[in-house]
Amino acid sequence: MVRKLEHGKLVAATHNAGKVKELKALFEPLGFSVVSAIELNLPEPEETEPTFVGNAILKARAAAEATGEPALSDDSGLAVEALGGAPGIFSARWAGGAKNFDSAMRRVEKKLEGITDRRAAFVCALSLAWP
Repeated sequence: MVRKLEHGKLVAATHNAGKVKELKALFEPLGFSVVSAIELNLPEPEETEPTFVGNAILKARAAAEATGEPALSDDSGLAVEALGGAPGIFSARWAGGAKNFDSAMRRVEKKLEGITDRRAAFVCALSLAWP
């Protein structure tokens, strides 16, 4: 089934204030009213899927079902080849409870000590879900 996202309310299915700000800047000029999971006091679903795509779908579906509105989510992180793709879907966990990404990057640097091939990619998957 093909669906078209119509102007109106769009739930930003994230608890990251920076991402909410970015989504509002992108979608509000196009006629969408963006409301965040934070503003709606939605619980942050546990990311139980083994992939970025799976976790993005999980978060979008949870927000759409909870609100009855279309929801957009993402899952993203750093995948370092020499670390077998880590931290990958666990990037936020590497940042700890305070989500200190400077600390997470220091942890990556420490694990890469002595390794010359430091190829990495930032991976982002988006998911749009309807209730």
